[in-house]
Amino acid sequence: MTFSASNNPSGTLFLVPAPLDFGCTPLAPLNHALPLQTLELAARLQHWVCENAKSTRAYLKRVNDVVPLTNPVQSLQIQELPRQAHKAGDHVPGAQTFDAKALLAAALPANGGHDIGLVSEAGMPAIADPGSSVVRAAHDLGLTVVPLVGPISLMLALAASGLNGQNFAFVGYLPQEPSARVQRIRELEGLALKTGQAQLFIETPYRNAALLQSLIQTLQTNTRLSASSGLTLAQARTRSQTVKAWKQLGLSAPEMALPIVFGIGR
Repeated sequence: MTFSASNNPSGTLFLVPAPLDFGCTPLAPLNHALPLQTLELAARLQHWVCENAKSTRAYLKRVNDVVPLTNPVQSLQIQELPRQAHKAGDHVPGAQTFDAKALLAAALPANGGHDIGLVSEAGMPAIADPGSSVVRAAHDLGLTVVPLVGPISLMLALAASGLNGQNFAFVGYLPQEPSARVQRIRELEGLALKTGQAQLFIETPYRNAALLQSLIQTLQTNTRLSASSGLTLAQARTRSQTVKAWKQLGLSAPEMALPIVFGIGR
């Protein structure tokens, strides 16, 4: 993968995918989930924007094991998104929009026009993860934005689920409070059954069991429920069945401990 220089003296914002094994044991071989071209480009970047500098350095050390970094990890310029941009999100109605232009100063011609990498904890930044504010700022500054090839858990889960890949929505996390969660599940099921639009959502691994139990107890027996766990890992598995079938089987404890993408639909 070669990106030729253009007449634009500004740097490029590269959206660098991360493996989907964040928080998992053991870690998957990096080159099993990310193509060599993506790793080669990541290895040459000196400027980064991320959620967490510590985990980004750990990721780049793994990259270095496959493709030697152009510069030592300790010398890289790594900036973290402010907490409100990656915890509360920057698309919440009524929330103040975060202006990320300052994080991209190194890409401006006056500062050398450096390329910058945007990375999240797992998967593609700005897709079910923080980073959209940085991408918006890059466009507003006239920077070129280039997404690199790598795993996106939502797309992998949807493809493996048998749900509607022509009409789908990702709705993030469901409410933690039980009654609010049940209400939200019923809303999403009604939308899925009425329109055919598949509904995808995620949960923190330690709450997977509670969410699955609530789904099985709340959804209609003929609604299709899918759960994709440990995507791109050796133990990856997708189950997609009617709720009636789920009530007889469920998921094993090891699966529950892994990141899961849930989906409901016809």
